[in-house]
Amino acid sequence: MVFKINVLQALKDKGYSTYRIKNEKLLSQSTLQKLREGKPVSWENIEAFCRLLEIQPGELLEYKPDTAENEYFSFSDGKRT
Repeated sequence: MVFKINVLQALKDKGYSTYRIKNEKLLSQSTLQKLREGKPVSWENIEAFCRLLEIQPGELLEYKPDTAENEYFSFSDGKRT
């Protein structure tokens, strides 16, 4: 799963500066760092992003298959080969 939007920029556009986010404890510092680094975040954080941005998960996330992972599957039986 990848983000369709730049979450930090979208939060900023909605009036949520990193100072406000940290000060009001809306998201943790580690979550903000994960966003900056493009690392995975929890479903709880995704829920928080949707709440703060007033959007649905489909507006936030997009599924992109991991091609390296798919190379290890046999699609005839669904098991790793």
